[in-house]
Amino acid sequence: MARYQLEQDDWLVVYLKYLLFVFNFFFWVGGAAVMAVGVWTLVEKSGYLGVLASSTFVTSAYILIFAGALVMGTGFLGFGAIIREQKSCLSTYFCLLLVIFLVELVAGVLAHAYCQRLSEELKQHLNRTLTESYGQPRAADITASVDRLQQDFKCCGSNSSADWQRSLYILSRAAEGRRVPDSCCKTVVARCGQRAHPSNIYKVEGGCITKLEQFLADHLLLMGAVGIGVACLQICGMILTCCLHRRLLRRPY
Repeated sequence: MARYQLEQDDWLVVYLKYLLFVFNFFFWVGGAAVMAVGVWTLVEKSGYLGVLASSTFVTSAYILIFAGALVMGTGFLGFGAIIREQKSCLSTYFCLLLVIFLVELVAGVLAHAYCQRLSEELKQHLNRTLTESYGQPRAADITASVDRLQQDFKCCGSNSSADWQRSLYILSRAAEGRRVPDSCCKTVVARCGQRAHPSNIYKVEGGCITKLEQFLADHLLLMGAVGIGVACLQICGMILTCCLHRRLLRRPY
C-alpha cells in the first residue's frame, strides 16, 4: 500500500512538472510580449509624449518593461527549478511570481487612473502647448512632438485649425505670414501654412484632441489586456508551483 502511494505521488509529480513546464513556456512568451509593448510605446510613440502634462503614461510603459524583463528572468529560473526539482528554487520562483503580479497590479491601477482623467488633461494641456510653447526657442522638443502629432493623425489644432490663431508663434514674425504651422498641410512644403484652405490643410472634426485621446485609450487598453493575460498565467503558475512544492515535500527522499 505504501509503495502504491509512493508510485502515485511520483506520477503526480511528473504530471505537475509537465504542466508547470508548459505554463512556464507561455509565461516566458507573455513576458517577452509585455516587454515588447513597453519598448514599442517608448520607441515608436515617444514623439507624442512631449504634449502630455503627466508622466503617468511613460511610467506605465517603464513598469511594463521592468515586469517583462523580470518575467523572462523568472521563466529561466522556473525551467531550472522544474527540471532539477529543487524545493528552494520553487519557493523563490513562487515569490517572484507574486512580486511580478503586484508590479503589474500597480501598472494596471496607474493606467486606469490615467485613463479616467485623460480627456481633461488633453483639453487643458494640449491647447496651452499649442498657443504658448509651440515654435518657441526653448521648446524644440514640444514643437517636434506637435508637428509629428499633426502629421501622423492628419489633424490641425487642438480642437480645430482656428486654435492656431491664438498661438504666440503664429502671431510672431517667425511665422512669416503662416496662418497655421506647415505640419497642418496635407503636403508639407516650406511656408505651406500660409494658406489655411480645407484643400490645403487638415480639417478634422474634434481636432487633434479627439485623435490623440482615442490613440492613448486604445494603447492603454492594449497594455491592460497584455498585463491581464500574463496575470492570469501567473495565478495558474502559483497554484501549480504550490502543488508541486507540496508533493516534493511529501517525498521521503
